[in-house]
Amino acid sequence: MADIARYPFVRHLRASGTTHVEQIRNGRTVRSGTGASFWFRPLSAVLNEVPVDDRELPLLFHARTSDFQDVTVQATITFRVTDPATAAGRIDFSIDPDNGRWRSTPLDQVAGLLTESAQQYAIDLLATADLPTAMAGGVGPIRSVITDGLRRDERLAATGITVVGVRVVALRPEPEVEKALRTPTREQVQQEADRATFERRALAVERERAIGENELQTQIELARREEQLVGQRGSNARREAEENAAAGAIATDAEARRTVTLRQAEAEGVRLTGAAHADAEAAKVAAYRDVPQAVLMTMALKDLAANLPDIQTLVLTPDLVSKALAQLGTGAEATK
Repeated sequence: MADIARYPFVRHLRASGTTHVEQIRNGRTVRSGTGASFWFRPLSAVLNEVPVDDRELPLLFHARTSDFQDVTVQATITFRVTDPATAAGRIDFSIDPDNGRWRSTPLDQVAGLLTESAQQYAIDLLATADLPTAMAGGVGPIRSVITDGLRRDERLAATGITVVGVRVVALRPEPEVEKALRTPTREQVQQEADRATFERRALAVERERAIGENELQTQIELARREEQLVGQRGSNARREAEENAAAGAIATDAEARRTVTLRQAEAEGVRLTGAAHADAEAAKVAAYRDVPQAVLMTMALKDLAANLPDIQTLVLTPDLVSKALAQLGTGAEATK
């Protein structure tokens, strides 16, 4: 909105850098320019202010596809006034010379023109396609048809309006229909997820089976090696027993031979000792052979007396003394 300073009989207008201002007097343009500043008389001046900056126009409208399904299109149109003089001649952009406000709503008229044109092109396109095709095509075809249609629109060109760009941000059916359309894809995705889950479980089972087989093979190998170890231990024990038995037999044989040899030596010693004793006894007997009986008796008594225990008291009876004296007498006679 332009700034207008009020003075007696005159006014001063100062526009911004994004607005085009015209002063018309008696049906003739006196001044015009973007960002202009000038003095004017309010009683004879007609002022137009046309914005020349880029403007954003959001759109939200409904359309119907060839299968009679309602869809909602959400878009944004960027436009600008490239010919302010032409736009001011087609649309009322006049402002009040006292306060600088528009006398009407020119931007609403431009918005209505753009909205109706954009809706027309989008509705014509969606009417030739069914809902699945339109949803599958996305917003690209709608954006292209709106852009091309608005840029070729003769009315917009005659009004001095240029479309800078079109953005279509959404194309949505009714919630129930959208949910129904999503169901096959959701089911397919769920099936893919289930298949992936089953494959993962199958792979896990296969891996568990492989691990189980590896563990079983490991146990079998351990059992086989343990069997070999037990057999080797038994063989070692048997060999050790055989070696111990052989060593024991050798030791027993040696001990038996040593015992036999010792016994033979002892027997030989006993035999020699007996033979020596026999020879000694024979020599002794031979020596006593010619000795008188009385002498032998005396020697026997002597030996007997030497081997008798200690006798404290000896009692001699008359019979014993008489018999001994008789034997001594007999011996003496025999000696004579």
